[in-house]
Amino acid sequence: MIIGITGRVVKKDPTHLHLLTQSGLIYEVFVSLHCSAAVKSDDVRLHTTHIIREDAQLLYGFLDINEKRMFDTLIKINGVGPKVAMAICSTFTPPSFAQIVESKDVGMLKRVPGIGPKSAGRILVELGGFSLEMAGENNPASQAHNEAAMALESLGFKKEHITKTLAQCSGSDTESLIKEALKKLSK
Repeated sequence: MIIGITGRVVKKDPTHLHLLTQSGLIYEVFVSLHCSAAVKSDDVRLHTTHIIREDAQLLYGFLDINEKRMFDTLIKINGVGPKVAMAICSTFTPPSFAQIVESKDVGMLKRVPGIGPKSAGRILVELGGFSLEMAGENNPASQAHNEAAMALESLGFKKEHITKTLAQCSGSDTESLIKEALKKLSK
């Protein structure tokens, strides 16, 4: 799995970059319009999401780690593929998207090409705890909170239950948050 790439930009389009790595390989990396506009120098380092399909291996690159988290969260939603997720990333910054989800603004989400009223509603319902994850803070407490939320979600708990339960927990590290939340969720 490729989680990051560093290289020299040999071709730049609004939706993708061609990066020449030190090994001599040139990778095509799909990027959002925000990311493309932010690439000013020839040398760039991107966080990536590597998607392997039957007919292709695709790299999606992000300068902002929160934009990558937003993309990764979106592609987990049924009916939202990488193209739609990248369109959302191109339309909204992570903080503005978190605000749209928090306010459940279907009208704003429908502005994204390829998203209709049904899709917008479904995305907003499934992203109930998104604003918590996208706080953008790099302090250890919020990081532990996010890691605990992802771990609990992987165990099959619903996002809305996780969000409510973690808000009641007092732990400061990931492990203690998970233990405390599991006790509350199992009641």
